Amino acid sequence: MFLHKSFFNSSICTSQSIKMSNSSVNSAKPVHILFFPSGLGVGQMVPFLRLASVLASQKCKITFITMKLEIFTTTSKLITNFFSNYPEIKQLDFHILPLNTSASKINDPFIIQIDAISNSLPQLGPLIDSLNEPVSAIVSDFIIASSLSQVSINLNIPLYIISTTSAKFYSTVAYLPVLLSENPTAFKNLSSNLEIPGLGSVPKSSIPRSWLDDSPSNYVLKAYLLPNSRSLPQVTGVFLNTFEWFEPETIAALDEGRLTSSLPLVFPVGPVGNNKLGEDNQFPWLDEQPAESVVYVSFGTREPISSQQLREIGKGLEICGYKFIWVLKEELLELFGSTVLDEMEKKGKIVKAGEYEEAIIEHPAIGLFMNQCEWDSVMNAAWSGVPILAWPQHGDQKFNAEVVEKAGLGRWVKEWGWGEENLVNGEEIAEMVKSLMGDVDMKVKAMKVRDQARKAKEIGGSSEKRLRKFIEMLKAEEK
Repeated sequence: MFLHKSFFNSSICTSQSIKMSNSSVNSAKPVHILFFPSGLGVGQMVPFLRLASVLASQKCKITFITMKLEIFTTTSKLITNFFSNYPEIKQLDFHILPLNTSASKINDPFIIQIDAISNSLPQLGPLIDSLNEPVSAIVSDFIIASSLSQVSINLNIPLYIISTTSAKFYSTVAYLPVLLSENPTAFKNLSSNLEIPGLGSVPKSSIPRSWLDDSPSNYVLKAYLLPNSRSLPQVTGVFLNTFEWFEPETIAALDEGRLTSSLPLVFPVGPVGNNKLGEDNQFPWLDEQPAESVVYVSFGTREPISSQQLREIGKGLEICGYKFIWVLKEELLELFGSTVLDEMEKKGKIVKAGEYEEAIIEHPAIGLFMNQCEWDSVMNAAWSGVPILAWPQHGDQKFNAEVVEKAGLGRWVKEWGWGEENLVNGEEIAEMVKSLMGDVDMKVKAMKVRDQARKAKEIGGSSEKRLRKFIEMLKAEEK
């Protein structure tokens, strides 16, 4: 596995021409890439840290902007360790201007944060000027694409964005302007499957519930997703944390412009990760367990799982017959009480939510990953060859679960529905865990995914070639 900055250099080049091409990319003056993530939270920062580390390993000059908002600053052990491990990456602070929210009807802190960043973007030009050197590209994310695209045009610097979802869901979001221009009430009146060129049919049951809500209070689709989707033609390229073998039909449709010809180039360079970001990777308890004997359960920190369902998950883990490691937010531990927790700890390990998913899932003791199909987690599982028990909770996760199942990385239990739709009892959870832990065929398929993921990252692999194409494009622009 690639765990340090020698990432690509550790692979054996199978072609002299590839060696020469790669050498020519790294020998010239390095391109200068400005990372401008909109996230204040650590989870939102991780995809940027990972891609920055990959590009730094390719001798690109990186300047990384971190957000500061009055009483809140993006700091954590992970981020501090990242910049210690990559001293060549320059860090700059971007101070977000206070936003007057007294007249706004929107109280979602996430959207308020995005509005505050967008309102502060006029500061970006002077900040770039302070670097006293040209910037080859800005790398940001979809959620501020509509406001940042015009700024990048004014600065005459190409804008690239990082997509944090599957190629399939990205494609669906990118197609929204076409879909809603033809029928503004397409989701409200959707009676059957949604047809998207190059993607085929999307079941209505997989559409995010927020898209089906046409009430005035629902701003997610029309005031947030749609404006950013409309700005995509002004974006030069999109990084996708996936690889060609994993989503071949969707990536081909994007490459060939079958959704719409105005979309930017895509760069599927995944799985993006596996460079050390400073995660805690010490798990003595796991070291004591046999290979592929432990069920790893993590539903992130923002999933809408009811207290009753969490108790049923705990019951299922307790009676499934396998050891488990379950990551939970500290406040959720109070749901169980000390007596129940003590009993569960005899059969597994409950750990507080932290910054170490990658280290857990790469451990040889892990045999199954129960997860909502948050995309970064999917790519971690693909890299490690760990089968997924997919249980989508909201948003893009049913799209992602379909990709997981089609690629052979795991099983999507469709009858469980969205996380809040049904109460799945502990006995049913236990039976599914036992079934999948004993499914040799699924484990073989998951290892095939692992092999293909690693092949994609080798020199000459599909993801490595896309990354090299990006760097070569920037170099060509500077000539």
